[in-house]
Amino acid sequence: MKSQIMSCAVLLDNNAKPKSMSRAKQWTGEIEDLYRFQQAGYRDELEYRQIKQVEIDRWPDTGFVKKLQRRDNTFYYYNRKRECEDREVHKVKVYAY
Repeated sequence: MKSQIMSCAVLLDNNAKPKSMSRAKQWTGEIEDLYRFQQAGYRDELEYRQIKQVEIDRWPDTGFVKKLQRRDNTFYYYNRKRECEDREVHKVKVYAY
């Protein structure tokens, strides 16, 4: 619960910078979303919202990110199923604010 409150406070701060970074060890839904943001060239959802200032399209059944706009204004479209394979999990960066 405390981490959710911290996450909400961080989302309200538009200039938040990460304090530390670690690598993902195993797949979760959160790691899947981070993988998708990082494939599109962003650290995470917070950085995407800061730069693009748009709502994020998500798949209604899984809640995963559906579409992201890259910095060069092209779009990445993602499947509703898992895209971050086990061999890719260790490449995902998890930032702490």
